[in-house]
Amino acid sequence: YFGGQFIRLSVGDTVVAFNPFSKKSKEKNIRFGSNIALISVDHPDYNGVENLEHGDKKPFVVRGPGEYEIGGIEVMGFAAAKTYGKDELRNTIYTLTLDGIRVCVLGALPTPELSSDTIEGIGDVDILFVPIAGDDLLSPADAEKLSVMLDAKLVIPIATSGKGDKNLTTFLKEAGAERVDFVEKLTLKRKDLEGFAGEVAVLLPSDHA
Repeated sequence: YFGGQFIRLSVGDTVVAFNPFSKKSKEKNIRFGSNIALISVDHPDYNGVENLEHGDKKPFVVRGPGEYEIGGIEVMGFAAAKTYGKDELRNTIYTLTLDGIRVCVLGALPTPELSSDTIEGIGDVDILFVPIAGDDLLSPADAEKLSVMLDAKLVIPIATSGKGDKNLTTFLKEAGAERVDFVEKLTLKRKDLEGFAGEVAVLLPSDHA
């Protein structure tokens, strides 16, 4: 996790990046090679695909709703019910399955209200990345409400500055996870999630790839 909504997932040699910072972002530029880039919002804090080319890796870029199959990985994009920021930019929620683990990234979601079709399309969620920053994104209370509604096995709050972030403190209290450990990265297998029901993990933002 690199801060904001910038996430890197990897299985073997396959790397998937969500919402990378662009060169026009005020956030620190971070570069690495990615096979797949999923962009929730066409905004400099989310659309830096130019930073995901390295060596022989050049990402297949997805920028909106639809069904995609990339290198055997199925990706679903769902249009959010509302738009993001003063420019009313469209947000896309993404789901994909890696190594048998179904991941959902909500992107720049401002409301916990999702259509029944979107909820059905998202389906069972093993790992949910949920923004908690408030303002144009979900508030900590709404983030917890939606996490419960989607019945995610493991919930990872993002759009947080890490330890000391008041929104993170509030979210952990809402989720009853005030004693959760903060970690720099997670390594998981499908069997590790067995028996999980709304567990919370917190990733510390990293400033390097």
